[in-house]
Amino acid sequence: MASAAIADFSRSSKLPPLGGRVFTDGAPQAHDLAVSALKAAHCVLIPVQPSPYDIWATADLVDLVKQRIELTEGQLKAAFVISRAIRNTKLGQEVTEALAEYALPILSVRIMQRVLYPTTAATGTTVLDVEPQGEAAKEIRALMHELKAILN
Repeated sequence: MASAAIADFSRSSKLPPLGGRVFTDGAPQAHDLAVSALKAAHCVLIPVQPSPYDIWATADLVDLVKQRIELTEGQLKAAFVISRAIRNTKLGQEVTEALAEYALPILSVRIMQRVLYPTTAATGTTVLDVEPQGEAAKEIRALMHELKAILN
């Protein structure tokens, strides 16, 4: 949640419009930066890989998010998004149960483990640019659809 990089995706013609919203991404371990980002946020998505290490690593950030939700009387929205999921694995099935213990919503869309994600990142493009009708692009559109529902 730290403010390591900021991008305004509202100008991209490839993504559904989100009303000029700004997205931040960063390392949740940077406590002071995470607190600053949470103060400015309207919605927090916590990406978690289906790994015990990722699940455990979210604990401190979840505590900060819950404190901020309480301070804003529920105006801050937050949810987990499962990323780098692998179909038909035990960890993939158990991650939802483990995250449920944190008592924050879990988005239904899962971003699957795909070579295309790091490939497009390395070239400065997106899956929407490279394979606009592919499965990865469908995942990103589904994520945006769920995010818009949370924000509205």
